[in-house]
Amino acid sequence: MLAVIRLVLLALGLVLLSVVATVGSLLRPFHRNNVHLASLVLGRFSKIIGLEVEIRMPDSVKAMGPAVYIANHQNNYDLFTISGAVPKNTVSVGKKSLKWIPFFGQMYWLTGNILIDRKNSSKAMNTIAVTAAKIREKKLSVWLFPEGTRSNGRGLLPFKTGAFRTAVQADVPIVPVCVSNLHGVIKLNRWNNGKMIIEFQEPIELDCDKRESIRLLAQKTHGQMLKRINEISHEAGTELPQANK
Repeated sequence: MLAVIRLVLLALGLVLLSVVATVGSLLRPFHRNNVHLASLVLGRFSKIIGLEVEIRMPDSVKAMGPAVYIANHQNNYDLFTISGAVPKNTVSVGKKSLKWIPFFGQMYWLTGNILIDRKNSSKAMNTIAVTAAKIREKKLSVWLFPEGTRSNGRGLLPFKTGAFRTAVQADVPIVPVCVSNLHGVIKLNRWNNGKMIIEFQEPIELDCDKRESIRLLAQKTHGQMLKRINEISHEAGTELPQANK
């Protein structure tokens, strides 16, 4: 019964937020802070699913300007958990098809997120250039999931290089964001689903003259994030079983 109540509250809350945020965005479409404001509300939905979310951000990140944030992408609950950590003046990059999801899609588009066509590789490459240009011109930050898909309990998947190429073209740092494991943690019929940790790491400054090292940088960052994700998952008591890593 508790699970049904939670699902109904999440659905109604998402629709209501989408409508309000869409109307608000019509008054100032694609404003640089629309996504942050909507995300703050979405992040509070974690209370509905009985999850405590702790956000850790060092002063070096709080004081910085535009950046490319990269985080691990686990499952559909990310919408109600990671959202609360999206900083000001930050937008995300998502599939073009999201725009057609009733209510949510219109909010996602009008708040200013960047939509890409993943089925078209040439357009995807152009999206890197367009995203980098928006970062430079509008002083925006971008939130990306370098795995490219939800891991769903498979651990941290290999990184694609798009986020790193975007950062190089925009001449901004990469900020890794490590999120403790959530796979198998949430049981909607359980009142208390424990704790989740979202931890921002120190910015990684990129040398724009060394483009050939982007793939190596992605691999190195992947290793560093995997280590820290395992550590904070252990701290939160939500480590993946060894067999599932």
